[in-house]
Amino acid sequence: MSALLARIRRANRPAFHTLSPEHARLAYGIGSEILDLPRAPLPRVEDIQVPVAPGVQCAARLYAPSAEKLPVLLYLHGGGFTIGGIETHDSLCRQLALRSGAAVLSLDYRLAPEHRFPAAVDDSFGALRWLAGPGAAELGLEASRIAVGGDSAGGTLSAVCALMARDQGLKLALQLLITPGTGAYANTDSHRRFAAGYLLDAASIEWFFNQYIAHAQREDWRFAPLLAPELEGVAPVCMILAECDPLVDEGVAYADRLRLAGVPVALELYRGVTHDFIKLGRQIREADAAQAAAGLALKEAFSS
Repeated sequence: MSALLARIRRANRPAFHTLSPEHARLAYGIGSEILDLPRAPLPRVEDIQVPVAPGVQCAARLYAPSAEKLPVLLYLHGGGFTIGGIETHDSLCRQLALRSGAAVLSLDYRLAPEHRFPAAVDDSFGALRWLAGPGAAELGLEASRIAVGGDSAGGTLSAVCALMARDQGLKLALQLLITPGTGAYANTDSHRRFAAGYLLDAASIEWFFNQYIAHAQREDWRFAPLLAPELEGVAPVCMILAECDPLVDEGVAYADRLRLAGVPVALELYRGVTHDFIKLGRQIREADAAQAAAGLALKEAFSS
């Protein structure tokens, strides 16, 4: 990981916070899969439109390792609510489908600053509600076996969706939270320890936050699920964290709160790696281990 970070520094690419959102999206799109595993072939890959609200549709891509009637993971990509999309996370979603034996539906939720908080939340839960309603049947999938998951900002959205699903009586098999953000103010010790030089830096985090949400709104639990008043009764959790990640402390804190609330939590902390490591499979062996752990957690959740 240290050698990879040195190579990234030598490349001298501009930090996201120095770019406009449009240029940041372009830069992330160009570089997002360079260190990912090659896109694995699957028998079923389909681009669809998902109705997330009256008059609002989001693009999505369905990945399935077979033509059978499968359980499904709604996947919400990372990117600070501002960058990223279906293409940037295509390789990862293919791996999750292969390793879990389940279908994966990757959602292209609306991004900030054009669509600020809570647009991403509304889109994500709207897609989940559609899957649990007519969507799964329309896609030939199992509406009774649904999970939600994502990385980074997508992990935040997944945790929020799980809370909203509980409140609306929508049963989920699992929430897969990969290096999620859960706090409101980026003020934990890990944010200080890993503020610069560890792939995701403090200036970029603040830039992402400012694109997405007003400071006065940051204590809304739909942005910071660690501040949710009650966590009892949410779906079981598989949480994957990176040791050298500004977000690691708030991830551990959220896992602790979930456990205190009686929620089953499987926590995997990968040593010596940074935020976004799960998408570095060509270079980092821990990425393969984390993808395998995520796949196994999904497989076990869907079979129980």
